[in-house]
Amino acid sequence: MPVTSLPSAAVKQYLQDLQQRIVSALQQADGKEFLADEWQRPEGGGGISRIIENGNLFERGGVGFSHVTGSNLPPSAAANRPGIAGRQWEAMGVSLVLHPHNPYVPTVHMNVRFFIATADGQEPIWWFGGGMDLTPYYGFEEDAQHFHRTCRDALQPFGSGLHARYKTWCDEYFYLKHRKEPRGVGGIFFDDLNEGGFEHCFALQRSVGDHFLDAYLPIVARRRDIAFGQRERDFQTYRRGRYVEFNLVFDRGTLFGLQSGGRTESILMSMPPVVTWRYDWQPEPGSPEARLHSDFLIHRDWL
Repeated sequence: MPVTSLPSAAVKQYLQDLQQRIVSALQQADGKEFLADEWQRPEGGGGISRIIENGNLFERGGVGFSHVTGSNLPPSAAANRPGIAGRQWEAMGVSLVLHPHNPYVPTVHMNVRFFIATADGQEPIWWFGGGMDLTPYYGFEEDAQHFHRTCRDALQPFGSGLHARYKTWCDEYFYLKHRKEPRGVGGIFFDDLNEGGFEHCFALQRSVGDHFLDAYLPIVARRRDIAFGQRERDFQTYRRGRYVEFNLVFDRGTLFGLQSGGRTESILMSMPPVVTWRYDWQPEPGSPEARLHSDFLIHRDWL
């Protein structure tokens, strides 16, 4: 049987272009330029991290592209696929997290990635993954509805039931089991995608990546000029602690990066700059902070 060759170079080109398009739009929204940090990985590959700190809109944010290679898969990648053990592998993707100054502007995460494992004389094993999710500190129904509507639009050309499936996957994935609460209001998440062939899966990934700015920037425009004080700031830094807990304990991308010997600065660029933890704190009943818990940090159909 002939061995199939996959056009991974086309995926890499798309991801590099996606990073540049997103950074250009975010720089225009913020008014400050993202720094470019190009790096090489000793074990193979490298990437470029685009970082903003103390901007006009974003307190901290990163939009990273990476393309790394290796021969020994970390446990986070090989656990569910014993057939890829011993193969050469490549992983590439664009991952971003944005932490705004204003507590009324939500934190957002987006990731699109491609993985391929090869061995001489054998068919490559490959899959796509990714998604996006929204983490507000003060909830607005129209924002959650807009974000989920845009996620639905990204997936609509690929099957009417796909959005519901990937929304549920996101709700279940971005969940802090030890807290018994979601990280935010969700979005979409998918992984291990290879159904329907390479071109179909690649097109789906492109649609998700291309819809990110439409999903997020209108929310930013609505909320960025709302006045806030120390109370809102304190709640924002408290809720950011949940973000840190999820990324360090559960996130597959973080675990893969650290276990595979990835570049720590780029892997942890998703960390918020200022975070606080409080012992057994509960919001005042009836407050906007309490409403985040009761009305937004729940699994619900936003459409």
